[in-house]
Amino acid sequence: MKLLIKGGTVVADGREFKADLLVDGGKIQKIAPKIEQDCPIIDANGLHVLPGIIDIHVHFREPGYEGKEDIESGSRAAVKGGVTQVCCMPNTDPVCDNAVVVKYIKTRAAEVNLCKVHPIGAITKGEKGEALADIGKMKSAGAVALSDDGRSVKNSYIMRLAMEYANGFNLKCLCHCEDIDLVDGGVVNEGFNSTVTGLKGSPRAAEDIMIAREIALSESLDIPVHICHVSTYSGVEIIRSAKARGVKVTAETCPHYFILTDDIIKSFDTFTKVNPPVREQRDVDEIKRGLKDGTIDCIVTDHAPHSLKDKQVEYQSAAFGMSGIETSLSLSYTYLVKAGYLTLPELSDRMSRVPAQILGLEGGELKEGAPADIAIVDFNKKYKIDGNNFLSKGKNTPFNGYEVYGEVEYTLVDGDIKYQNK
Repeated sequence: MKLLIKGGTVVADGREFKADLLVDGGKIQKIAPKIEQDCPIIDANGLHVLPGIIDIHVHFREPGYEGKEDIESGSRAAVKGGVTQVCCMPNTDPVCDNAVVVKYIKTRAAEVNLCKVHPIGAITKGEKGEALADIGKMKSAGAVALSDDGRSVKNSYIMRLAMEYANGFNLKCLCHCEDIDLVDGGVVNEGFNSTVTGLKGSPRAAEDIMIAREIALSESLDIPVHICHVSTYSGVEIIRSAKARGVKVTAETCPHYFILTDDIIKSFDTFTKVNPPVREQRDVDEIKRGLKDGTIDCIVTDHAPHSLKDKQVEYQSAAFGMSGIETSLSLSYTYLVKAGYLTLPELSDRMSRVPAQILGLEGGELKEGAPADIAIVDFNKKYKIDGNNFLSKGKNTPFNGYEVYGEVEYTLVDGDIKYQNK
C-alpha cells in the first residue's frame, strides 16, 4: 500500500532537508521537495523523518526467561522507541547455540510482526567457552553474528578458532570484554565510590585486557572483530590506536556510558547495576569523544529487562542490566545532539547506518529503493522518563525522572505503521 509522508525534515546523506517521502510496496519510492499522490498521508510538519534505529545488542529473553521479556513485549517496546531492527543476544534458556533455537526466534518474530528480529548465535556451546557452537548451521538458519555475551571466551585459542571459523561464514564475533578472574565478583566500578559504598569494585583493567586481546587476535588474523558496550576511557584509547594501525575493529557503547557516572551507585538503587559498570567522568568524556571521531562506531542499548524480583534485593545479589530500548533515541539526542557533541545526521549514522553496515543488514538509510523502515520524531517535544510507562516488561531504568527531548510519533517497518503515538 502507498503512503505519503509530507512536510517533514528528512535526515539522509549526512544532512537535514525538507522533503516529502513516498512509500510503496514496503520500499521508499521517492524523496522529493514536493510529491502529490492520491493515498494516505502522514503530516510530518514540524517533525523529523529518520531511518529506523537498528539496535544490534538487545536481550529479548525468549526462549526461557519470558517473565523478564518476550519477543512480543520487546518488539512493542522497540517500535515505541523508533527501533525497526534488533539483534538478540543468545543468553537465553536454552542458549541460542544451534539452528533450532535460531529458527524458533525467527518464527516467533514473524508471528509478532512488529520490528525485524535477527538472532545472534553463541560462539561456544552453552556459552561455556569450551567448544565451538554449530556456527555453520546457525548461519544457514538466519543468525547474523556470534557472541557469548555476558561472558568472555576465556580461552584465547578457542577465541582464535571462533574468529577464523566465523569469518569463513562471513560472520563477526561480538565480544563481551571482561576478565572474569580480575573482576573477582565486582559489581560496580572500582574507585572512590566503591570504597565509600563498600560495594565490591571491578577495575577498568578487567575490560581493557580483553579488548586488547580481541584486537591482538584480529590484527594477527586479519579478521574483523566487534567490541561490545565500551565503558572505559582507556578502552577507547586502545581501540583508537588499533584503528590507526588499520586493525579491522568496530565498537559500540550505550547511553548509560556517555551519560551516567558511578556517583549513581551511592543511592544503592539496583536499577543502576549494569555490566560493565558505569564509571567516572573521564570515561564519559572520552566515550563522547570516541563517538565524535568515529573510534566508537555505533550506539546500542544492551537492553536488559528484568522482573522486579531480580532487582528488589541487596545490591550485590541483584541482576545486572538496564531496560533501555524505549529511551535510547531521546537520551542520545538530548545528551549528544542538544549538548553539541554530535549533529543529528551523525547521531542517525551511529544508530542506523553504521550498525547495519557492521553486520551487513539491509536498511539503515533513507534513500530511494531502500526498505521503508522509518522513525518520525518530534524533537521539540520534552517528556519525563517513567519506567512504569514502558511497554517492555522490564521497568528497570536508572533514568526515571530525567527530562529528555524527542518523542517518537510514528514507526514504520517495511512501510507499515507499527507504532503511532496517541
